Amino acid sequence: MDNRQKELSSYRLQEAEDSLKVAQNCLDNGFYKDSINRSYYSAFYAIKAILALGTIDFKRHKDVVAYFNKEYVAKGIFSREIGKRLGTLKQLREKSDYDDFYIASKEKAVEQIETAKAILQVIKEYLSCTDEKK
Repeated sequence: MDNRQKELSSYRLQEAEDSLKVAQNCLDNGFYKDSINRSYYSAFYAIKAILALGTIDFKRHKDVVAYFNKEYVAKGIFSREIGKRLGTLKQLREKSDYDDFYIASKEKAVEQIETAKAILQVIKEYLSCTDEKK
């Protein structure tokens, strides 16, 4: 792993942190669909921070999530619960972004922020352990 990969991973992790803050801001101001969107992107950027350290990357979201589930969840690096919560978050983000009459509730937005926080936390722990080994 070279410095460029580490820098990209750090950048993506910061994007994840920033998106989580925006999700909370949207929630606080009643923009529940936008909060769900930013919660998803927080989790997505965190996953991309892991991928930055390897040799593979994807443009399409479904490919990133599928690879994460195959290489990290299915192999027990992250819990199946994290995989399920990520799947729900992705589904809700797609509904809130693309379904014309989807109405996001405050409760769903809160749940998704909690999911994003959980995913971000376990990924940060994983990255810090990975960093310590190198």
